Amino acid sequence: MKKDLGVKPYVFPMPVLMIATYGEDGAVDVMNMAWGGVCAENMVALNIDEDHKTSENIKKRGAFTLSIADVPHLKEADFFGIATGNKTPDKFERSGLHAAKSTRVDAPVVQEFPLTLECRVVELQNTSYGFRVLGEIVNVLADEAVLDEKGRVDPAKLNAFVFDQFQSGYYAVGEKVGQAWNSGAGLMKK
Repeated sequence: MKKDLGVKPYVFPMPVLMIATYGEDGAVDVMNMAWGGVCAENMVALNIDEDHKTSENIKKRGAFTLSIADVPHLKEADFFGIATGNKTPDKFERSGLHAAKSTRVDAPVVQEFPLTLECRVVELQNTSYGFRVLGEIVNVLADEAVLDEKGRVDPAKLNAFVFDQFQSGYYAVGEKVGQAWNSGAGLMKK
């Protein structure tokens, strides 16, 4: 029997994404964000509050990077969700992580995160549902350590984790349990 839980943002898994931007002074700012992701083949959507330092930076610079957080850097990724750039100007320095300037967009690339999408802002939306940033993916950077022999990202090597909206936990991902567009193919013959 199912129990009515009311209106909740209960989708699982939720990606743990790191948005990196430059501030007006050139300082690196990184924000942990779960409400967003790929919305088209070459587009991402970020649903964030407009009062975040990251939102201000995105408006001024017109660019950001979006990285997948990995288990070895869970502590730092969680910190980027706890601390706000509006009150903690040395937030990135406190993390101990390192950044380099993207060669394609006006945003930093956090070196320790294994997969990064370099994005340019194509639209900012203010609606009754909140502030949304649409970004065009202009390039993807991946550490060689997370690639398979054909040069594709291997999710098992990515060592990513996801956010649990139910109990505010993080869960590691990586075990392959099926093959897309194949595991259910037998049902086509019925």
